[in-house]
Amino acid sequence: MTVDRLLPTPEAHDLLDLTRELATRELAGKVDDYEARGEFPREVLRTLGRAGLLGLPYPEADGGAGQAYEIYLQVLEILAGTWLGIAEAVSVHTLSCFPVAAFGSERQRKALPEMLGGELLGAYCLSEPHGGSDAANLTTRAVPDGEDWLVNGVKAWITHGGVADFYNLFVRTGGPGAKGISCLIADASTPGLLPQPRERLMGLRSSAPAQIVLENARIPHDRLVGREGEGFAIAMRALDAGRLGIAACAVGLAQAATDYAIGYAREREQFGQPIGRFQGVGFMLADMATQVSAARALLLSAARLKDAGRPFSIEAAKAKLFATDVAMRVTTDAVQVLGGYGYVADHPVERWFREAKVLQIVEGTNQIQRMVIARSLTG
Repeated sequence: MTVDRLLPTPEAHDLLDLTRELATRELAGKVDDYEARGEFPREVLRTLGRAGLLGLPYPEADGGAGQAYEIYLQVLEILAGTWLGIAEAVSVHTLSCFPVAAFGSERQRKALPEMLGGELLGAYCLSEPHGGSDAANLTTRAVPDGEDWLVNGVKAWITHGGVADFYNLFVRTGGPGAKGISCLIADASTPGLLPQPRERLMGLRSSAPAQIVLENARIPHDRLVGREGEGFAIAMRALDAGRLGIAACAVGLAQAATDYAIGYAREREQFGQPIGRFQGVGFMLADMATQVSAARALLLSAARLKDAGRPFSIEAAKAKLFATDVAMRVTTDAVQVLGGYGYVADHPVERWFREAKVLQIVEGTNQIQRMVIARSLTG
């Protein structure tokens, strides 16, 4: 089904049309194969990069496309409706470019055109095995050693781990707490930066994360992004925007599941009529469609605040919380509409159901989002 979108410019309409064309031509026929094999689609991402889709919200002067965030998020939504693994990879790569784009030195920023063009793929290394949500207490440590930082520790659940070309490493360079954290950018070829075997996941098998072990990894001093001790602030600013990206992925996934369930309910007949005419199914479809529209509205409202330069952190948390919960409910209901057929891999709702769960976890669990929102309400 076609989503009726209010877009600010004719160019935005053209961009979304291009995205739909690429999704149909480059993604739709490949997703099942890559998911079945658990292979990361690096060349597909290069194709999207050459089409200009990997640097959309960044300035043209840096090699980006200068698009409003609300447009970028709707591109993610369309990609997610065809292949969530690709949409999540685009979102994570966009997040990974933020530290250098916003805080990088002149020398570091010279790599931005290759980053934003997708020739260099990024990874964002914040979480650790024992500190996923408690990021301010991370334990990976970097100590000065001559003209380098000597880094030791383990990063966990790293999207693009083992396939990225550059890694944003959030490390402890000072005392305890948030103020002791700094951000380093490391090349994949850095000695002592050791990607581990990819995790075996319920869903998103083509985009499985991996741990990154750092054993006396030597990173030059000039790879410090921003100031020493500024890393936690950089990480949180990036995550505010990243949460909108995950919310957009959730909306796209939920829209695809809703559309598929509606199409099935129109065609599948029981007791002499399409099942969509039965109130039990029709009301379920109505609730699914309403929840997706509400999630999209909340997402775009937060994005427009960001585009206007206004505070959007709490609205991003709300959008991520609501949209990902909606994706879980809607994909569950889509499986139910299809009945037994929804539980077999012949229909994509089975995959979408498995994929939706991870969206409630990444970029801050939904319990963390509730905590952020509650604290903003109670002071």
